[in-house]
Amino acid sequence: MTINHLNLIVTDVTKAVQFFETYFEFTCEFIKGDSVIAVLNNKENFTLVIMGHKNGDTIYPKDFHIGFMLECSEQVDAIYEKLGNGKVDITQSPRKIRDSYAFYFYFDNLFIEVGHYLK
Repeated sequence: MTINHLNLIVTDVTKAVQFFETYFEFTCEFIKGDSVIAVLNNKENFTLVIMGHKNGDTIYPKDFHIGFMLECSEQVDAIYEKLGNGKVDITQSPRKIRDSYAFYFYFDNLFIEVGHYLK
């Protein structure tokens, strides 16, 4: 059994769609309403649903995050560089964190990890 979808709440649906398409290889399948909800998929057939909250309440619990674990450290470095070139604010560079080579950053209200598990 595997998880096949995740629903995230953001402040700007359009901006979030562009972010996940640009940096994490998602494709937007459709947007409902006036950018109220977007459904994205990736090549692994994972569905990411992005919703804007009507009241602006988009706060997640402390330490809640989503993670993208890649096949090698070079891919982590490449995403880090691509995000930096895109002017995404990242306050730390990739480094060894527990059993991975990774970095964390915020986009919108989302805490995101990009890493590779070390062998």
